[in-house]
Amino acid sequence: MRNVKAVRVGGLTLDGKRIYIQSMLNVPADDTEGSVKQAVRLEKAGCEIVRAAIPNMEAVKLIPAIKDKISIPLVADIHFDYRLALAAADAGVDKIRINPGNIGDMDRVRAVVKKCTEKGLPIRIGVNGGSLEKELLAKYGSPCAEALVESAMGHVKILEQCDFNDIVISIKSSDVPTMIKAYRLLAEVCDYPLHLGVTEAGTERMGLIKSAIGIGSLLTDGIGETIRVSLTDDPEKEIYAAKDILKAIGRGSGVRIVSCPTCGRTKIDLIGLAKQVEEATKDIDKDIKVAVMGCVVNGIGESGEADIGIAGGDRQAVIFKQGKKLYTVDESKALQALLDEIEKL
Repeated sequence: MRNVKAVRVGGLTLDGKRIYIQSMLNVPADDTEGSVKQAVRLEKAGCEIVRAAIPNMEAVKLIPAIKDKISIPLVADIHFDYRLALAAADAGVDKIRINPGNIGDMDRVRAVVKKCTEKGLPIRIGVNGGSLEKELLAKYGSPCAEALVESAMGHVKILEQCDFNDIVISIKSSDVPTMIKAYRLLAEVCDYPLHLGVTEAGTERMGLIKSAIGIGSLLTDGIGETIRVSLTDDPEKEIYAAKDILKAIGRGSGVRIVSCPTCGRTKIDLIGLAKQVEEATKDIDKDIKVAVMGCVVNGIGESGEADIGIAGGDRQAVIFKQGKKLYTVDESKALQALLDEIEKL
């Protein structure tokens, strides 16, 4: 486990003791009402830090509007124009995301650092494989892991030269092996909190797979304080995906579902039932394991450690608790019976 320098983001502390879920608004920045509504939905879904693009001065008005309606920290995503960072800080944002190397000379960097110091705001350095400095691409020949790390640490050095240390780093690539290697190398050379993600991961199906491999591998190594599952889809899906990744590695809370792949013994619509259970329990915050199994022969035994579960029969289902049968219900009543038992836990 890394020793992580504690950095405050709003009311949260990034210190390695807990992993926080992030997402980003994808409503056009000039749609204030739509952005606020989406931020509220994300918080309700379980988002713990939300980021908004601030492409121009007009977009700065998003910050107080969003902050008025949510209780989670808000990050301003800034590119090139240091004045946007200054305005965002004054508007009440909780963190600034920049690349110190692309906002101009050191005077501009110092201005941002001074403002963030005054406001008690951290800075997230964001490095992506698609936006590496030309000299690093020339040196390494490609946006490899070593190039990403050198870029990130170069930006860190700029801030450290300004006596600023409230830093969070992200170092993303759309290539999963590169992303994993880069974060592992970075974790060896710095103690700043790390924000994990596979950038440009794709649509829901492939994005989930790539993110689960990349983010999950690093989290099991003890690397990463915040995560974002980047999907070309509704950002709320990013939150549920991130929750599932955390559950899969034993670091998340809420309902954890185990279900069998079905076989020739299955005589109920287990696939449909499992999907219904997953949807019905996605917002339940009880830290429990729920089993949805195809038959009694293997179901109760294989998932005996589950807090509550269903095992299919001949158009019927057995409701069981910690390996012991409670009662049998018709298939049509199985979902409600399971939910009733979950309510009792």
